[in-house]
Order: sequence, then structure tokens, then C-alpha cells
Amino acid sequence: MRVDLVPDDLWERVAPLLPPALERRHRFPGRRRRRVPDRVALAGVLYVLRTGVAWRDVPASRVGCSGVTAWRRLRDWTEAGVWPRLHAALLTELRRANLLDLDDCAVDGSHVRALKRGDLVGPSPVDRARPGSKHHVIVGRHGIPLAVTLTGGNRHDVTQLLPLLDAVPLIRGLRGRPRRKPRRLYADRGYDYDKYRRLLWKRGIKPMIARRGISHGSGLGKVGWVVERAFAWLHQFKRLRIRYERRADLHQGLLELACSVICLRRLQKSRRSPGQ
Repeated sequence: MRVDLVPDDLWERVAPLLPPALERRHRFPGRRRRRVPDRVALAGVLYVLRTGVAWRDVPASRVGCSGVTAWRRLRDWTEAGVWPRLHAALLTELRRANLLDLDDCAVDGSHVRALKRGDLVGPSPVDRARPGSKHHVIVGRHGIPLAVTLTGGNRHDVTQLLPLLDAVPLIRGLRGRPRRKPRRLYADRGYDYDKYRRLLWKRGIKPMIARRGISHGSGLGKVGWVVERAFAWLHQFKRLRIRYERRADLHQGLLELACSVICLRRLQKSRRSPGQ
């Protein structure tokens, strides 16, 4: 197994969340193969996530397991809800280290092409009606992804405004009540609907949504770039640039795993640079 795929910092956080291995009955018990260790299977998942190769093309000699084994373990862990809990745990660590600012948040969406039919796939209005999906993300002031959702490519960004807020987990780490909602929410003019402004005010969130009719740009000025940078971070994972998975839950699981890796990188960077 390539050690750099699953560093110790990541494995120490993932291992307690993994479900116990299920005992399977074999027709010939004496001939059954030894189960691939979870850390090796996670290395296979991360190899696909980072390189974008097909599952069948995972080099077992380098990674330590076949792509089929990695896919099956991804399926089992996604169904067990491992990735949202991992992301929430890392967000708690970031808040405890004063690296997470929840006062100002921003939302946006990004189109990705879907090469295979499946759940949450629709004709993309920005890609000549080709099948596609959308990544929707809400980030903190410094661009740390708090939650990510997946929809069909024909869904309007504003329809995911409230679901994104609901998807933000309870973030602990400091004394007092856990936080899950921002004080101010920034969005571009695609979210310019008075109905949603009223709904945000009812939740105690001040909407900072750009108005239509702006001559150029998103209208967010100096605050909109953090969500664009978050998408750049996410799409550095080549498996997320194009949607290959037919099952929407597996692509969602890869998105949440990528968000967790981004959070872990922020923690590691702060330890290397204590002055920041």
C-alpha cells in the first residue's frame, strides 16, 4: 500500500468510524481469502478519488487491493454514514483550533458532466442539455466546506439554499451551544429571490445576496472568491470533475470524503505554521 494515500492523521480519524466487518459464509471455508485490511481499501478509494481512474484500472500491485474491493468498501462505508461523521468531526477540530469562522458563509453551485445515467442526473443548461449534475457547497469565511449536496444539472441553485443550511452539522469544539448556522450568508445574483431572503431572516440569518442587473461579476466583491476557491479544491480530486458513478450516494460520499481531506489539510497546515 502506498503510505502517502492514507497518512496516519487521516487513518486515526477514520478508523473509529468504520463499521465492524461482517462475517460471510463461504462454501469452502478452508479456501477463503484473507480479508483486505480497511486501511488498504481506503487507499484504493483515495487513489481513485485523486487520480480519477476507473475502478477496474486501480493498480493492485501499487495500492494493495483491487478496484472492485475498494468500490465495495466505499459502498459499505457510504451506506453506514461514515463520511458525514468524519467531516463533522474534522469541522469540530477546526473550530476548537480557532480555524473555522462561521459568522460569514457563502454558497454557490458548479456543473459537472455525467457520463453515465443514474440518480440526480439532468440536462445541463450550460452544456447543451447534455446529462450533468451539480455540486452545491456552503463554505465558511476562509473557504472551508461546511456541507455539500448533489442535484441534477437542471436544478436551479436557489433550490439548494435551505437544504445546504440544513446539511451543516452541529459543530462543537468550543464552550457553549454548538454552531450550525451563520450570521450572514453571501450568494450571487442567481439566489436573488425575495422569498428566500425572507426565509433566511426567519432563521436569524442576514442575507447578503447580490441583486440582478449588476453590470458584471457576481456582485459579491471581495467575499465571493472563497467559494470559488473551495470548488477549485474539490475539483483537484479528478474523480469529482466528471461524474462517473451511477449511484448518487456514492458520488456524494466521494464529495464528503474530499471535504474531509480539505479540512485535514487545513489542520496540518496550521500545525506547520503556528503563527497563522
